[in-house]
This record gives sequence, structure tokens and C-alpha cells, in this order.
Amino acid sequence: MDKELLLSILPEVSKPTRYIGNEWNSVHKDHAQASLKVAFAFPDTYEVGMSHIGLKILYHLVNRNEKWLAERVFAPWTDMEDLMRKHNLPLFALESQRPIKEFDLIGFTLQYELSYTNILNMLDLAEISVLRSERSESDPLIIAGGPCGYNPEPLADFIDLFYIGEAEEMMDSLLEIIEKAKQQRWSKRDLLVHLAKMDGIYVPSLYDVIYDDLGKVVQIKPNESGVPEKVRKQVVANLDAAFYPEKFIVPFMEVVHERVVLEIARGCTRGCRFCQAGMIYRPVRERSLATLQKQARKLLNSTGYDEISLSSLSTSDYSGIKRLAEKLVDEYQELGVGISLPSLRIDSFSVGLAKEVQRVRKTGLTFAPEAGTQRMRDVINKGVTEDNLIEAASSAVEEGWSSIKLYFMLGLPTEKDEDLVGIAELAKNVSRVCDQIRRRNQTKPVNITVSVSNFVPKSHTPFQWWSMDSYQEIIRKQDILKKEVKGRGLSLNWHNAKTSILEGVFARGDRRLGQVLYQAWRNGAKFDGWSEHFNYDLWLKTFEDCGLDYQFYLTFPYEKDDILPWDHIHTGVSTDYLWREYQKSINEENTIDCRFEHCTQCDCCDNLNVAIQLLGAD
Repeated sequence: MDKELLLSILPEVSKPTRYIGNEWNSVHKDHAQASLKVAFAFPDTYEVGMSHIGLKILYHLVNRNEKWLAERVFAPWTDMEDLMRKHNLPLFALESQRPIKEFDLIGFTLQYELSYTNILNMLDLAEISVLRSERSESDPLIIAGGPCGYNPEPLADFIDLFYIGEAEEMMDSLLEIIEKAKQQRWSKRDLLVHLAKMDGIYVPSLYDVIYDDLGKVVQIKPNESGVPEKVRKQVVANLDAAFYPEKFIVPFMEVVHERVVLEIARGCTRGCRFCQAGMIYRPVRERSLATLQKQARKLLNSTGYDEISLSSLSTSDYSGIKRLAEKLVDEYQELGVGISLPSLRIDSFSVGLAKEVQRVRKTGLTFAPEAGTQRMRDVINKGVTEDNLIEAASSAVEEGWSSIKLYFMLGLPTEKDEDLVGIAELAKNVSRVCDQIRRRNQTKPVNITVSVSNFVPKSHTPFQWWSMDSYQEIIRKQDILKKEVKGRGLSLNWHNAKTSILEGVFARGDRRLGQVLYQAWRNGAKFDGWSEHFNYDLWLKTFEDCGLDYQFYLTFPYEKDDILPWDHIHTGVSTDYLWREYQKSINEENTIDCRFEHCTQCDCCDNLNVAIQLLGAD
């Protein structure tokens, strides 16, 4: 790697600090002494990737082993890419500025379907063959993991193996085998066959997929003896004992989230039927108050951050949330350290909790009723009422909040136009009540922002069998909302329909999409999640050129006995449970939260031998 050349081009790019490394708490090791070299790759810009907690965990988890080294690499922005290609500079890791093709393995994080073309682009920039079938024995092993990995098929042509599930407890074992294979010069296929027999490892080359004349999957079967028919996700049994870094790398530039993140719990049993995270991260596990206080103290001392984010899928469901918040506020308030709660229920308790933790600085509040009518909230099993929302919003205004965001989804199963009008009516009712309180208390006006995203059916959810609205239908429904959501103090935000369509195609897709992905990338597709780079017409033409109808993936009606493209990936939650929930949604029936009443028989605890741990409870 020509470091002098690299330094000479950095003044020509925007945000050169994306590429220099050497940040506080970064780890630098001697490559000559390392028996295994891992590059963790995030297929988006530095400032996005450096805000991801999973990358922080894995980076320090690997680097705690003295024999191994882990470094980071992110997708260079287009100006940097142009200069790298012009000067023949291969994609490099930040810590050593060595080409990532010199590493033993490259691990990609799969957070968003629209980052897939960046994966291909990064491999090409690294001078590594994009197609796994064209790679040599000397090329690094290409691994991918993350929530999008629960439907790995669209990336099957490019990834050597997928890691399914949580990595903290199995990562060492995985890397030890790869290290052994390197030392004993195993062939790549022998290594992959060995790894494929482990829980949580999916090797797409060892599975054959058969389709019928309509393009529907009719069989997914291993082509190597001893390889399991279903790949079971890995689960960390005891979150309180799991590895968590005592240091975070502190970037030189502003990134999306600049704060200490405490993962207080993992998993959620609220059972929202559209929510993939609520299904794939079961069962619920918590960290104890003592562990979280210790982590907060060490991370604040090692980073200098002035904010602690209490992270989980449903923060206010943490059994010791009130005591934890009080302890953190009491300990750090005088130091000017704020506490943030990124995920709150719609109730007055959550508002009171927000008031308690935001003594240092007060931000806006976000509530997520998801749907505008009670019928639709029953369909999706949201478990909240309009009265809950009115009570929560009223409490917020009484406590001094003047900015409230209401989050909804458009295109949910069985949705009717009156449900869309219900979104506007609910927002107007909230605004009306808040304005009455504001007038009585003689405080400043309250701004209500209605934010509407487009429903995308995700794998391993009760709605995986449901089709998605067409582009034209999404636009029609957005027009209804634009007409209805009007009034003093009300504003409306909506999501790009075209990007949602592409997300839906890859979320429900099979491995035939690999040819589309490859050709779209060759035609110039990258940074598809960024509006200034997304080219919908390019994608439509690519589908046409490849002879695939993208509408098939959005609208094909699946039935219970159909083989879904992701059926060979097992999350622990049974298909029978998901189907029951799907049927209950059509009948507008609710399902209780198993933490507070009886077991709902989703099978994740029994199947995985993991009991729900409520370590923060009294």
C-alpha cells in the first residue's frame, strides 16, 4: 500500500477523516505476529458504520486475543472511490492501511437490503472477485452476518458463509477453526464443509435450490453429507456474562451517534407482527443493574462522551428500568452526562421516565402507534389504544415537551383507506388535546410530526406470507395522507416509495436475485440507501434485462405449506407459531406478552434451552 500516495489524495476528498484511522481506543497490532487477520467491513460510510454497536462488540472481542487482529473498513464515498480507482489504490483497512485482500477473512455486516451493491463494490475495490465461484484458494474468506442474513439468498452468489445469530459466544470457536485450517492448509471447500456442520453457519454453495415453472421455491436441500437441512441461529444464553467492550473507538469526525451505548436487554416479546427484530432476537434476556453500572463507568472514562443511550428493542420493558435510570442520573448528572431512551412504550410511565432521565438535556419524544385505527392496531398486535396515546402525549406536554413525533406504517395487511384517514384523525386528536393543555399552561405551541414509513414484509415474521403494496398503490395512499394530515402544528414526513419497493424485493427474494444484483452493480448501482445515488430506472431495466419480474417478489401469494426462500434458516420461533399469528391478524385478534401472562408457545425458549432472564427485576 502506497501510504504517501494515499496521503496525497486525501485533501481532494470530502471528509478525509473517514480514511485516516488512528482514533482514540483503536487497536494496532503487528501483522507479522498475527496468526489470524480479520477485517470487519461495514457496507456504508464511516459515520454510519461507526455508530453500529455490533461492530464495536466484534472488533474488541477479536482483538482481546493476542494472536489475532481485527481492523475496520467502510465503503468509501464516491469521490474517494474515484481517486482510488484512478491511482490503483486497493480498498484498505483503517488501522494498518493494508489492503484487505491480505486478510484471512472479511466479515460484512448486513443491516439494510439497500447496502448490498456496496458489498459488491467493496469487494471489487479490494481486488477480490465479486462472485464466490471465481475466487481462488488465496482469497480471503468472505463472511456476512446481521439481521438481513436471516434471508441470505439474494447474496448467495457472493458470500462464502453466513453467520446466523449472535456471535459473542461462538466467535472464538469459529476463528480457531479458521486459524487451524490456515495452519494446516485445508482447502477452502474442506473448511466450508467443516464449518457448515456447526450451528449458526450457512454455506450457500453446499445447498441446492429447486424452482417450479412459476419461479416458486419447491426444494432447498444440502448437496454434501452431514450438512444440516436447517441452520439454527446461535443465541447468547446469558447476556449478563456475555462479552461487552470496555472501550469504544472515538472518531475524529462527527458520526451518526456519538454516545456510550448500554445494551440493557436483547429480545422482545411484545409480538408486533410486522417486526422482524421482535422475532429473530427472542428470547428476552437482560443485563443486571450492577453490570450496566460497571459498563457505564468504564465506557464514560474511556471515551469522554456526555451521553448514555439505554438500548433495547423496548427500553421501558426492562424490568429494572426505573432504578437503572435513577442510579445513572444521580451518578452522572453533575458531570453533564445525559441519558437517552431510544425506545419507549406509549404510556404515562414512559413519559415520567423520560422526564427523569432528561434532566440534563431534553429532546423530542417519539411514540409509535404504528396504525391509525384500533382495528389495524389489533391486526398488527400493537397492544395500545388511542386513549394510551392521548394520555402519553398529554403527560408529555404537561411535563414541558413541545415536540412530539408519531410514527406510523402505511400498507399494512388488510389496510383500508379509512385506516389511513384514521392516522390523520388520531394525529389531529393528539394535537387538539396538546393545544388545550398548552393554552391552559400558557406554554409555547406543540409541534406534532407524523412520520409514515412503508410496510415491507420481512422473513421470519407472521407477515412473511403477506404481499406488499405496489409502487402505484403506495403513492395513492401517500396522497391520501398528504390531503388529510393538515392543521396547525401538524407536519407530515413520508418514505420514498421506490426505495421501499427495492427493499421489499430483496427482503422477500431468492438467490436468483444474485444475477440482478450483480448486473445492477455493474451498471453503476451503489449507495442505494442514499437518495442522491439511488436510480430506480436502472434497477427496473436490470430486472428486465435479466428476465425477472420484480413484482413477483412483492405480490406472489404464499400459503402455509409453501417453501419460502429462507425456510432453511431457523430462528427458534416455530413456523406454526408465525402462521397462528398470521391467522389471528386476519381475524383481528391480539396475543398477550408472555413476560406478563402465560406462554404463547412460540417455541424459542424450549427449542434453544434458554429461559427468559429478568436480571434487573427486584
